[in-house]
Amino acid sequence: MEKKKAFSAKRNTGTLFTIPVVISLVILCIIIFCAVFAPLIAPYDPVYQDISAAHSGPTEAHILGTDSVGRDLLSRLFYGGRTTIVGGLAIISLSILLGLPIGLFCGYYGGIIDSIFMRICDILLSFPSMLLAFVLVAGFGRGSMNNAIIALGVIYVPGLARLVRSLTLVEKNKIYVEALRSMCYSDLRIMFVHIIPNCISSVIIQLTLDMGYAVLDLAGMSFLGFGVQAPTADWGNMLNEGRGYLMQQPMLAILPGLCIIALVVSLNIFSDGLYRYLEPQQRKLPTFKKYDRMREKALRKAGVKNDE
Repeated sequence: MEKKKAFSAKRNTGTLFTIPVVISLVILCIIIFCAVFAPLIAPYDPVYQDISAAHSGPTEAHILGTDSVGRDLLSRLFYGGRTTIVGGLAIISLSILLGLPIGLFCGYYGGIIDSIFMRICDILLSFPSMLLAFVLVAGFGRGSMNNAIIALGVIYVPGLARLVRSLTLVEKNKIYVEALRSMCYSDLRIMFVHIIPNCISSVIIQLTLDMGYAVLDLAGMSFLGFGVQAPTADWGNMLNEGRGYLMQQPMLAILPGLCIIALVVSLNIFSDGLYRYLEPQQRKLPTFKKYDRMREKALRKAGVKNDE
């Protein structure tokens, strides 16, 4: 009976669905549901203006009220979530498209290719990310969501490339890679079919964390006028539009700000839970009290008297 208990305790080393992770997943599911089904659940067109109802408080017709030009705030929150999430996914997709192959090739081949690309990554990482994004947007052309996505996607490439490179450096020296080479497997097949699957857990964790930062950065750029432009609904530019009416109608700025906070914090909590679940060495270690109980149990089993 004792052996069975010990075995079951050993297997139950960690779980993904802790209370904070479950709460964050529920919030993420609600936000994603509202964003995906915005055309079906939003009561109004997000760009429809009704000047006669401008700055209206919560009413039966407008549950959360309207903004300065009479646009329904609830509808704009739904559609703004769609814009924000799609923008964040586009940024992460661009970073994967560029960062994953760069890190993979640099780590696998090394040499001058590795030196050139890693020095470029070092230069990009030496600048504050948002400052570099503003410079890139200014070069591409201000006032376009696509330009903001490209700029932010570029600044997320160095971090992902360095992560993939470090993982590839570890994997390429393992025995299974040598065995694959001896079987005349091509380098591309080894990299994309065998090395990437062994690195994917760490990459997924990093991308989940980067998604939260990408959403926050895109909202910040929209808030400052470098990202999504009006009348397109976006939480960042909604926050910018609402800050001028904080005294008269504070909900215009508070609600989009809360949505941004909820999305980013939920992504960070989920990323942390995923990290602890997929990386066994980061799981919570037993407390000192648990160690004491384990020690006392071992001493009793060995028949040794504990003098402490």
